[in-house]
Amino acid sequence: MRFINDFLSLIFPRQCDACLQVLYRHEHWLCNHCRVRLPRGHYHLANDNELVRRMTGRADLQKASALFVFEKSGKVQRLLHAIKYKNAHDLAVHLGAYHANDLAATGYFNDIDVLVPIPLHPKKQRQRGYNQSACFAEGLASVLQKPVITDALKRTTHSGTQTKRNRFERWENVEGIFEVNSTALAGKHVLLVDDVITTGATIEAAWTVLHGAGAKVSVCCLAYARKRS
Repeated sequence: MRFINDFLSLIFPRQCDACLQVLYRHEHWLCNHCRVRLPRGHYHLANDNELVRRMTGRADLQKASALFVFEKSGKVQRLLHAIKYKNAHDLAVHLGAYHANDLAATGYFNDIDVLVPIPLHPKKQRQRGYNQSACFAEGLASVLQKPVITDALKRTTHSGTQTKRNRFERWENVEGIFEVNSTALAGKHVLLVDDVITTGATIEAAWTVLHGAGAKVSVCCLAYARKRS
């Protein structure tokens, strides 16, 4: 079996999803260089962090964390592209567990009750075949040992891509697109999970309905695009 795997690796070499360099046998998903050098958020080291402050006045978050800092045309963007458009859903699960190990070491999210991923519209999920935020949540939950509820939050409108919209258009595009279809969240501390936070419009829209259902909300994402000064 090892001979077969070595032979296949010569024909179809495994690549780092961040830098596209060929992986060594002991490396998985990311090369060791990228694991060390990718821009990490480290927001879980402080409750009053930049991401929490970013949402002040828009969403009353308990806590917030992001694995990476998003940089346009950088390696983190390449990772997100692989996850969303190249069927690398296992990579999202892996990165969820990877980040959760850091979170567990500090006890940052020890008081959450459930994880709720930002849902895709059913049409989009059928096209893609999976929800990348749910995959990231699965990885987080495997370490944090908390349940994931994928049907508690429902996207009622197919809002389309946010990529080329400005800040106001993004907020307008997601306003009122979510509804809570479960009473199981009342009184719970929900960890809302997304792939990337840019303007925060999606998080604000989801927080509004979760808060209305009686839930406390924290946020965890794969990447966060810092506000430009």
